Amino acid sequence: MNILIKKLSDKKYKLIKNCGRFNLKFNSILKRKCYLLIPFAFSGFILTSSIESSVLKNSPKEVVDHVWQIIYRDFLDSDGDFSRSNWIKLRKKFLQKNYTNSEDAYISIREMLNKLNDPYTRFLDPKQFNEMRIDTSGELTGIGIQIIKDSTSGHLIIVNPIEGTPASEAGLKAQDEIISIDNISTKSLDIEGAVKLIRGKTGTKVNLEILRNGNTFNKSLLRKKIEIKSVTSKINTTKNNLLIGYVRIKQFNANASKDLKEILIDYENKEVSGYILDLRGNPGGLLDSSIEISRQFINKGIIVSTLSKNGLKEIKRANGSALTSKPLVILVNEASASASEIVSGAIRDNLRGKLVGKKTFGKGLVQSMRSLVDGSGLTVTVAKYLTPNGTDINKFGIKPDIDVNMNLNPILQREIGTRRDKQYKAGENVLLKLIKNEVSNYSFNPSSTNLNFALN
Repeated sequence: MNILIKKLSDKKYKLIKNCGRFNLKFNSILKRKCYLLIPFAFSGFILTSSIESSVLKNSPKEVVDHVWQIIYRDFLDSDGDFSRSNWIKLRKKFLQKNYTNSEDAYISIREMLNKLNDPYTRFLDPKQFNEMRIDTSGELTGIGIQIIKDSTSGHLIIVNPIEGTPASEAGLKAQDEIISIDNISTKSLDIEGAVKLIRGKTGTKVNLEILRNGNTFNKSLLRKKIEIKSVTSKINTTKNNLLIGYVRIKQFNANASKDLKEILIDYENKEVSGYILDLRGNPGGLLDSSIEISRQFINKGIIVSTLSKNGLKEIKRANGSALTSKPLVILVNEASASASEIVSGAIRDNLRGKLVGKKTFGKGLVQSMRSLVDGSGLTVTVAKYLTPNGTDINKFGIKPDIDVNMNLNPILQREIGTRRDKQYKAGENVLLKLIKNEVSNYSFNPSSTNLNFALN
């Protein structure tokens, strides 16, 4: 599950001796490329000895202790089971171990974090941490292809070359097989290994051997920065010739708000009658992105509030910058989580639109992503969020106004967001009635009235 994150500079402790007493001093570490969700207060300074500090410095133990310190200082225990005294005892246990390399330390860190019983507080080795940064940054360096592994041939299959990227400009097509990457056979590679070879520094080249319709040929492609499109859209025409703006957000990355803004401005100029925002299968992403996207639909009111472990509450509000006041329906399902639930909760509680689909996942916790001293990272739960009405949806999710199951038989990718898509069809019918002002007050009964009303 992806997490909610926003930029922050983490702090590193340095112990100094002062009149026989040891105090904790924070210094900036690494480059300012960490991410945080909300501002919060530091508390609970940790004391240690100068001898221990010299042992930890520049060693795998330093990473173990860095993780321990962050948890002690900032972790929000949503279940109320976290014991600070037990956590202090745990520190001694793990720092007494001998670590011959980083991997040994990483094993201990994961063991230590398991004690928290929080699936969202987790350790990321340097490679995993870098991949997470790429996922949320909205861009990567490569050639712009999506690939899958063919179970029969063992080759990599191009699912889709992204428009405007080196791959599409070189003429690569969907269903092309990649036989080798820089003369390395793809049969011996998994997806992760292939992606590592294809990605690289901007301006460098990668050579692909391609199989198409029984013929092989080679392509040399120049790596560039690739913007990850998490927002797609189209205008659907209803049976009575109304224009409906359909927008699907797959992830709340750094570009999502900007992309949505461009779409809404365009669709407002084209005079669509209303919008269907599809958040099905969207696992979340950046907190700031979800707030900015909510503001594009909500002109006034609370968007979300966050509550830290120290009881500090921060409220995010609409700022009068909404781009549309047209009727709105949001499609959600069991995989709509985190940032998706922030947007859904804001729309519902502000009476801005209707939710159609299935109950959402129920992740109401906020994670901060921290850089550690060796380039690895940590996601740590630091707060929980509440919908505008003050509802804590963690583990409960958000019930839609209209409960609709997805098609019993799977539909094609191209049929998502069409009237062959059962949930979309229900959403469109709800939207049409909102447009006609025929439904402003109705009670929710998913087993009868409202479901029939939506599917007519």
